[in-house]
Amino acid sequence: MAVSSSRRKILIIRLGAFGDVLQSEGAIHDIRIAHPQDEVTLLTTKPFRRIYERCPWLNRIILDPRKPRHHIISLLRLRKELKNERFDIIYDLQNSSRTLMYRNWLDAEWSQKDEAFLSVQSKKLGHQLSILERLRFQLEQAGLATPHTMRPDVSWMADNVAALMQLNGLKSGFILLFPGSSQRHPQKRWPHYSALSQSLIDRGFKVVTAPGPDERALCQSLPAQTLLDEGNPIDFNTLAGLIQQAKLVIGNDTGPTHLAAYLGAKGIALFGQHTSARATGLDRFLEIIEVQNLNELQPNEVMARIERLTDQSQKP
Repeated sequence: MAVSSSRRKILIIRLGAFGDVLQSEGAIHDIRIAHPQDEVTLLTTKPFRRIYERCPWLNRIILDPRKPRHHIISLLRLRKELKNERFDIIYDLQNSSRTLMYRNWLDAEWSQKDEAFLSVQSKKLGHQLSILERLRFQLEQAGLATPHTMRPDVSWMADNVAALMQLNGLKSGFILLFPGSSQRHPQKRWPHYSALSQSLIDRGFKVVTAPGPDERALCQSLPAQTLLDEGNPIDFNTLAGLIQQAKLVIGNDTGPTHLAAYLGAKGIALFGQHTSARATGLDRFLEIIEVQNLNELQPNEVMARIERLTDQSQKP
């Protein structure tokens, strides 16, 4: 899309992780509304390019290789690329020391107060701001309206999965489990998905898993149907379409659970002491079971919540 000289150039920075990138969708939408005639560019990392290439609120995407800081040549290349763009306004939704360095490279207006200011505001409110609240506060401080920031909607991500479901003999209304998490955070994994899956099957539910790159063995150990794409994990867009066909989603505090939340799916997220559901913002979208020790959360407790949710959905 050609951009006339009268348009300003807007840079949004959001590098990761997956759930946080998805949470920023509403903020990106509100930035677009505030800049309807401007060119809006997202600086992100390679894993999220395919996701945001179809985002209706963006004109362009620039990739940050996100090399270690001692990789000077890579940093210099990125610095040159960003400076050559001559951005007018920067919305740094990452708010890290790394992206502060990027902002200092550029002769552009910064949209936000610094992190110290945000921390002071958190204390004044009497609690730690969730990610969504921080995004809303940041945009409001920049003078933007925020009707979408607290309600991300990534329905534009979803692929049509009719062919995949037909190939695997699936019909809408299955229960989708996300038993994994990032390898860096094994404490987020509830260890009783196998027993839960069997209980669901015994009650007549169809149970499905869709493993990520390091979750195949875990998912295939469950009494559930594992969906793959020619032996590989299905991509995020296909996963979004699959979530839309599920009756219920049950997962840990992991990226796919966030995806389900911002697709408007009905589901349950399981939290231990690693963080609070409120801090992630998932409590605004999904049913939450939050316990001190995930190992001690019993399958029958989760099953009772599932039965309440499915009973509610069947009422006229």
